[in-house]
Amino acid sequence: MVTVADFNGKVKPDWCPACGNFAQLSALKAVLAELGIEPHNTVVVSGIGCSSNLPEFINAYGFHGLHGRLLPVASAIKWANPKLTVIGYGGDGDGFFEGTQHFYHTAKRNVDITYIVSDNQIFGLTTGQASPTSELGFKSKTTPEGNIEKPINPLAFGLAAGATFVARGFSGDPKHLNDIIKKGIQHRGFSFIDVFSPCVTFNKYNTYDYFRKKVYKYEAKDLTDFSAAYNAVQEWGEKIPIGIFYQKQEPTYIDRDPVAAKISLVESEPVKLTEESVEEFL
Repeated sequence: MVTVADFNGKVKPDWCPACGNFAQLSALKAVLAELGIEPHNTVVVSGIGCSSNLPEFINAYGFHGLHGRLLPVASAIKWANPKLTVIGYGGDGDGFFEGTQHFYHTAKRNVDITYIVSDNQIFGLTTGQASPTSELGFKSKTTPEGNIEKPINPLAFGLAAGATFVARGFSGDPKHLNDIIKKGIQHRGFSFIDVFSPCVTFNKYNTYDYFRKKVYKYEAKDLTDFSAAYNAVQEWGEKIPIGIFYQKQEPTYIDRDPVAAKISLVESEPVKLTEESVEEFL
């Protein structure tokens, strides 16, 4: 029997009190325990940022990588040992600025991992600069007169890139968030979950109250309808949908690889190099 306590890390989170990351950490531990996934079969890979410290706060294998580079590492881990449950976790700056190219290619390849983005519309670790998801007119240290760039639409980007599971949650609704993360982990393929995660210290605009007044639970009639999902994720204003927008079963990257589909790297016999075999490559 796996319990939530099994995932309690030895290091206590140092996030600001009421940070949205707490809800995501709690949801992840609760879901992993509910699904009976043991800590030694779980790997959490992160980049750089406030949210990316999460591998330190959960009892599982973890890798704290470079800014925006978590997805290549997570992909390699999954390819080496497909039996592991691999979770990618980072912020909106990490994923949609430095990591945009990796996000695209990981989604396109349909790598069987779950990618959770703690989206607070700001760079929190560096104390409050505009991020790729900051709204037009948003005032910050780098945009004192207001942000003049249109924000990226993470869900539309994920859909266009080829993600086979696309969803959005809100840290202020933990029960709903738990359900989304659970279904994302259960999905076989690239699961992308963007989570509204208010930064209570540096973002005084996109607050819990801001989202509570706007978000509503989206119910898809057909989760395999790409056009309906793409249209739904365009909604932004007085009402903002949260929920699962798209889910479709397609072959994963490993399924399409003739070698990896037969045997994983950790199960294969190690290559023994001899002087003669090395000379063949020269």
